Amino acid sequence: MVVPTGFEWIQVLQGIDAIDAQIALTAAVLVLAAVLARLVAPALVAWTRGAFDRLMEQEDLRGAVGTVRRYTPWWASMRIVVWFLQVAVVVLTAMALLAIWGQLDLALAVLGVLSISVPALIQIGLTVFLFVAALVAIDIVDTWLSGVTERSERFSQHQEEVAFRVLQIVTLVGASLVVLSIWGVNLGGLLIGAGFLGIVAGMAAQQTLGSLIAGFVLMFSRPFEIGDWVAIGDYEGIVSEITIVNTRLENFDGEFVVLPNDKVGNATIVNRSKKGRLRLRVEVGIDYAADPERAKALAEETLKETDAILSVPRPQAVATRMGDSAVVLELRFWIDKPSARRRAMATSTAIRAVKAAYDEAGITIPFPQRELSGRDEAGGFRVVGADSPGTD
Repeated sequence: MVVPTGFEWIQVLQGIDAIDAQIALTAAVLVLAAVLARLVAPALVAWTRGAFDRLMEQEDLRGAVGTVRRYTPWWASMRIVVWFLQVAVVVLTAMALLAIWGQLDLALAVLGVLSISVPALIQIGLTVFLFVAALVAIDIVDTWLSGVTERSERFSQHQEEVAFRVLQIVTLVGASLVVLSIWGVNLGGLLIGAGFLGIVAGMAAQQTLGSLIAGFVLMFSRPFEIGDWVAIGDYEGIVSEITIVNTRLENFDGEFVVLPNDKVGNATIVNRSKKGRLRLRVEVGIDYAADPERAKALAEETLKETDAILSVPRPQAVATRMGDSAVVLELRFWIDKPSARRRAMATSTAIRAVKAAYDEAGITIPFPQRELSGRDEAGGFRVVGADSPGTD
């Protein structure tokens, strides 16, 4: 029998014919296999892990090691490594027993099959390792983003979710491309096909892609957040939801308005609750015979004493124009925690308070007035029918 190179040790076993010797060798191999599988393999893995930990401590990377351990799935732990070593010991033990009991042809055939399947096993192992590493990386990134959101006021939970999903997709796609290259898949043809597919999809869904891109811009530029009171173009309401494709408002009539993000990005956005306070304006007219300075001072003092209005910044009354029937004052005052309800309440309270103060002080808020005059050359005014013949 021709023995392949590297398996010369089998020739030694060919000379063993006695049953007693075969039994003794079998017992010795089984004992050795049991020691290797039960004692040596776990000890070797534990020693390797301890050496790795000591190395990481010297390099001051204990935090990173702890994070990896905390988020490593159970099937990527030390037990799986021990299990693989034990399987290898069992396979080698079976090969040795076949050789001892004269089944050299079968042993060599099994070894040939194993030698052919080793590259495939390596590819499988690398594939599993890459996906495990990708999942561990995703968990670490999720933890890191959560910490950033808790520490920073400029990074909202919604932005965290979007960033996590993007990084998750990028990580999984990158791991998949590496796995395909390991298995010999031609990535050039795949990327070319994906490029043509992307062009076709982009032409067929221009508006959807535009909304997606605008959605990412809105997520990170943050002109508004969920719960803000905003005016977007002709629409006004409370932001109830922000997605990658659209933004949803609930207006003050209880209606839900869905706006595509590309329309939102191109519209004028007014955020009334961004700073946590809002200035309101109310116009009031006083009679031309009244003293504007007195009316201004009285209005400001009245607004300061109103509970629904902030005293700082202080309320102001400014004479803005002379109307047809009155001198127009503009009352300017601030409210906190802006909402449509608080705006309506503050405006109503300000109008009632200033009206009562003006009535008490004798300052008139005039009705609209018109002054009519007739031209002398036209005969002035006369009552139609007053001078007609036959009238008394």
